[in-house]
Amino acid sequence: MTNDDDLSGTTQVVRATREVRATPETIFELIADPARQPEWDGNDNLGQADAGQRVREVGDVFRMVLLGGDKVRENHVVEFEEGRLIAWRPASEGEAPAGHLWRWELEPTGDGATRVTQTYDWTQLTDESRMARARSTSPAMLQASLDRLAELAEATERG
Repeated sequence: MTNDDDLSGTTQVVRATREVRATPETIFELIADPARQPEWDGNDNLGQADAGQRVREVGDVFRMVLLGGDKVRENHVVEFEEGRLIAWRPASEGEAPAGHLWRWELEPTGDGATRVTQTYDWTQLTDESRMARARSTSPAMLQASLDRLAELAEATERG
Protein backbone atom coordinates (compact mmCIF):
# COMPACT_ATOMS: atom_id res chain seq x y z
CA MET A 1 0.00 0.00 0.00
CA THR A 2 1.25 3.48 -0.80
CA ASN A 3 0.45 6.72 0.96
CA ASP A 4 -2.09 7.39 -1.79
CA ASP A 5 -4.11 4.31 -0.92
CA ASP A 6 -7.26 4.93 1.09
CA LEU A 7 -9.51 2.71 3.14
CA SER A 8 -12.62 4.30 4.54
CA GLY A 9 -16.10 3.31 5.50
CA THR A 10 -19.16 4.55 7.26
CA THR A 11 -21.87 2.31 8.57
CA GLN A 12 -23.56 1.80 5.20
CA VAL A 13 -20.99 3.00 2.66
CA VAL A 14 -17.68 1.17 2.44
CA ARG A 15 -14.89 2.34 0.16
CA ALA A 16 -11.32 1.46 -0.78
CA THR A 17 -8.95 3.19 -3.20
CA ARG A 18 -5.68 2.08 -4.70
CA GLU A 19 -3.31 3.18 -7.43
CA VAL A 20 -2.78 0.45 -10.04
CA ARG A 21 0.10 0.48 -12.52
CA ALA A 22 -2.12 -0.19 -15.53
CA THR A 23 -4.31 1.82 -17.88
CA PRO A 24 -7.99 2.39 -17.13
CA GLU A 25 -8.86 0.38 -20.25
CA THR A 26 -7.01 -2.73 -19.05
CA ILE A 27 -8.53 -2.52 -15.57
CA PHE A 28 -12.02 -1.78 -16.86
CA GLU A 29 -12.01 -4.90 -19.04
CA LEU A 30 -11.44 -7.03 -15.94
CA ILE A 31 -14.35 -5.37 -14.13
CA ALA A 32 -16.83 -5.12 -17.03
CA ASP A 33 -16.43 -8.79 -17.99
CA PRO A 34 -18.35 -10.78 -15.37
CA ALA A 35 -16.54 -13.99 -16.34
CA ARG A 36 -13.32 -12.41 -14.98
CA GLN A 37 -14.79 -11.13 -11.70
CA PRO A 38 -14.25 -14.33 -9.64
CA GLU A 39 -10.51 -13.96 -10.32
CA TRP A 40 -10.30 -10.77 -8.27
CA ASP A 41 -13.27 -10.97 -5.87
CA GLY A 42 -11.95 -10.13 -2.40
CA ASN A 43 -15.22 -11.21 -0.78
CA ASP A 44 -14.63 -14.79 -1.96
CA ASN A 45 -18.32 -14.87 -2.85
CA LEU A 46 -18.41 -15.21 -6.64
CA GLY A 47 -18.42 -18.62 -8.27
CA GLN A 48 -18.74 -18.10 -12.01
CA ALA A 49 -20.40 -16.15 -14.79
CA ASP A 50 -21.03 -17.25 -18.34
CA ALA A 51 -18.78 -15.77 -21.01
CA GLY A 52 -20.27 -13.20 -23.37
CA GLN A 53 -21.88 -10.94 -20.76
CA ARG A 54 -19.44 -8.02 -21.10
CA VAL A 55 -21.22 -4.91 -19.80
CA ARG A 56 -21.68 -2.15 -22.40
CA GLU A 57 -24.32 0.23 -21.03
CA VAL A 58 -26.76 1.19 -18.31
CA GLY A 59 -29.63 -1.29 -18.32
CA ASP A 60 -27.48 -4.35 -19.00
CA VAL A 61 -28.07 -7.27 -16.64
CA PHE A 62 -25.42 -9.91 -16.04
CA ARG A 63 -25.85 -13.16 -14.14
CA MET A 64 -23.39 -14.50 -11.61
CA VAL A 65 -23.48 -17.85 -9.80
CA LEU A 66 -22.31 -17.51 -6.21
CA LEU A 67 -19.89 -19.95 -4.59
CA GLY A 68 -21.69 -23.13 -3.68
CA GLY A 69 -23.63 -22.93 -6.94
CA ASP A 70 -27.05 -22.69 -5.31
CA LYS A 71 -27.70 -18.95 -5.74
CA VAL A 72 -27.77 -16.81 -8.88
CA ARG A 73 -27.48 -13.03 -8.76
CA GLU A 74 -28.78 -10.82 -11.54
CA ASN A 75 -26.74 -7.63 -11.51
CA HIS A 76 -28.52 -4.58 -12.93
CA VAL A 77 -26.12 -1.98 -14.35
CA VAL A 78 -27.19 1.49 -13.19
CA GLU A 79 -24.11 3.61 -13.98
CA PHE A 80 -21.74 3.22 -16.90
CA GLU A 81 -19.04 5.23 -18.62
CA GLU A 82 -16.71 3.08 -20.73
CA GLY A 83 -13.27 2.87 -19.16
CA ARG A 84 -14.17 5.10 -16.20
CA LEU A 85 -17.27 4.08 -14.23
CA ILE A 86 -19.45 1.03 -13.69
CA ALA A 87 -22.01 0.30 -10.98
CA TRP A 88 -24.60 -2.39 -10.50
CA ARG A 89 -27.35 -3.40 -8.12
CA PRO A 90 -27.57 -7.13 -7.33
CA ALA A 91 -30.88 -8.99 -7.21
CA SER A 92 -31.97 -12.53 -6.55
CA GLU A 93 -32.91 -14.31 -9.74
CA GLY A 94 -36.19 -12.94 -11.13
CA GLU A 95 -36.54 -10.26 -8.43
CA ALA A 96 -36.00 -6.50 -8.22
CA PRO A 97 -32.64 -5.26 -6.89
CA ALA A 98 -32.43 -5.48 -3.11
CA GLY A 99 -31.09 -1.94 -2.56
CA HIS A 100 -27.33 -2.29 -2.40
CA LEU A 101 -24.83 -1.05 -4.99
CA TRP A 102 -21.32 -1.95 -6.11
CA ARG A 103 -19.45 0.90 -7.87
CA TRP A 104 -16.03 1.10 -9.53
CA GLU A 105 -14.47 4.42 -10.51
CA LEU A 106 -11.24 4.66 -12.53
CA GLU A 107 -9.19 7.83 -12.83
CA PRO A 108 -5.97 7.97 -14.89
CA THR A 109 -3.14 9.55 -12.92
CA GLY A 110 -1.17 10.71 -15.96
CA ASP A 111 1.83 8.47 -15.40
CA GLY A 112 0.47 5.24 -16.90
CA ALA A 113 -1.28 4.33 -13.67
CA THR A 114 -4.90 4.53 -12.56
CA ARG A 115 -6.54 5.41 -9.26
CA VAL A 116 -9.26 2.79 -8.70
CA THR A 117 -12.02 3.27 -6.13
CA GLN A 118 -14.45 0.53 -5.20
CA THR A 119 -17.55 1.42 -3.19
CA TYR A 120 -20.15 -0.80 -1.57
CA ASP A 121 -23.25 1.23 -0.67
CA TRP A 122 -26.11 -0.41 1.18
CA THR A 123 -27.96 2.72 2.30
CA GLN A 124 -31.09 1.61 0.40
CA LEU A 125 -31.00 -2.05 1.47
CA THR A 126 -34.20 -3.07 3.26
CA ASP A 127 -34.09 -6.88 3.02
CA GLU A 128 -33.38 -8.07 6.57
CA SER A 129 -32.02 -11.39 5.29
CA ARG A 130 -29.15 -9.52 3.60
CA MET A 131 -28.24 -7.17 6.45
CA ALA A 132 -25.70 -9.40 8.22
CA ARG A 133 -23.74 -9.93 5.01
CA ALA A 134 -23.89 -6.20 4.20
CA ARG A 135 -22.65 -5.27 7.68
CA SER A 136 -19.75 -7.72 7.35
CA THR A 137 -18.46 -6.11 4.14
CA SER A 138 -15.38 -4.18 5.24
CA PRO A 139 -12.88 -1.82 3.62
CA ALA A 140 -10.33 -4.64 3.97
CA MET A 141 -12.50 -6.91 1.80
CA LEU A 142 -12.71 -4.21 -0.85
CA GLN A 143 -8.96 -3.68 -0.57
CA ALA A 144 -8.44 -7.41 -1.17
CA SER A 145 -10.42 -7.07 -4.41
CA LEU A 146 -8.34 -4.07 -5.43
CA ASP A 147 -5.10 -5.89 -4.67
CA ARG A 148 -6.14 -8.92 -6.74
CA LEU A 149 -7.39 -6.68 -9.54
CA ALA A 150 -4.09 -4.77 -9.53
CA GLU A 151 -2.10 -7.98 -9.77
CA LEU A 152 -4.14 -9.17 -12.77
CA ALA A 153 -4.12 -5.80 -14.57
CA GLU A 154 -0.40 -5.23 -14.05
CA ALA A 155 0.40 -8.77 -15.26
CA THR A 156 -1.79 -8.20 -18.33
CA GLU A 157 0.09 -5.04 -19.23
CA ARG A 158 3.47 -6.72 -18.73
CA GLY A 159 2.32 -9.39 -21.20
